[in-house]
Amino acid sequence: MRVLMFFGCLLTASAVWVSPASAQADRSAAGPLSTLALDERLRQDAGLEVGDTITLATTPDGPGQRLVVSAFTKRTADPSEVARSEYKVRLHLADLQALLGYGDRVDRFAVVTSDSAATERTLSAVNAHAFGFRAHRSRDIAVETGRTFAVINRFHRAIGVITILASAIFLLCIMLLRVEERRREIATLRLIGLSRRTVVQAIVVEATAIALLGAVLGTGLGWVSSLAVNRFYQGLYRTPLVFSLVTPDVVLLAVSLSAVLGVAAGWLAAQRLVQRAPLALLGR
Repeated sequence: MRVLMFFGCLLTASAVWVSPASAQADRSAAGPLSTLALDERLRQDAGLEVGDTITLATTPDGPGQRLVVSAFTKRTADPSEVARSEYKVRLHLADLQALLGYGDRVDRFAVVTSDSAATERTLSAVNAHAFGFRAHRSRDIAVETGRTFAVINRFHRAIGVITILASAIFLLCIMLLRVEERRREIATLRLIGLSRRTVVQAIVVEATAIALLGAVLGTGLGWVSSLAVNRFYQGLYRTPLVFSLVTPDVVLLAVSLSAVLGVAAGWLAAQRLVQRAPLALLGR
C-alpha cells in the first residue's frame, strides 16, 4: 500500500493505492465502487493504472471515499492551464457532492444551446430568476480571460516591427558597403556606355536576391527553433499546447517583406551611386 498526495482543481485529496487483489475483495464485500477519472500525469507520477482503487478526502487526515480509477484524461491545449501544476480529478456529481458536502449547491455550471436565439432566451430566463449571480456567454468569458494573451500578442507584434526595421537598416548598410566597394567597376561601365537605369536594376536585383536568401535561411532557422521550443516546453509542462508555430501565412509575409525591403534598399543604394559622375567615382 502506498500513500499518495495530490491536488485537484476543486479539492485537496489524499489518495491510497490499494493492490488489485485487495480492491477486488473490497468490491465483493461492500458492493461495486463508484468510478472516477484522473489526470493523465498521475499515471506517470504516481504509477496509477485503470482499475486501481484510491481513497479521496477533502483533507489529508479526514474521512474519504473509495473510488475506482476508470479513465485518465489528457490536458487540453489551453494556455490558462500551462502554468498550473494541480492534478484534475473528475467525479460523478453525486460522488462530488457527497465528498465536499455541498448538497445541491454548485459554484458554476454550463448550459449548451442549439443556436444564438436559444442562447439569448436562456440568458434572459436564468438572469430573470437568478439571485446573487449572473449568466454570461462563453465567448464573453473567453474575451475577459484572454486579455492577458491579447497584451502578449501586442508585445510580439511590437517585437516584430522592431525586428523588421532593424533588418531593413542592416540590409541598407550591406548594400551601401557593396556599392561603395564596386564604385570603380561601375564607373568603368558607365564610361563605356552603360546607362544609369541598368546600373540601378542590377543593384536592385542583387539586393532583392540577398534579402530573399536571408528570408529563406531565417525561415529555416525559425522552423527548427520552433520545433525545439515546442519539444522543450511541451515536455516541461506536459501539455499538447503549441508554443511556437511557423505557418504558411507567416512565411509568405516574411518573404514578401524581404522582397520589398530588398528592392527599397537596393534602390536607395543605387541612387547614391548613380547620382555621382563616373570620374568622381574613379576618384578624379
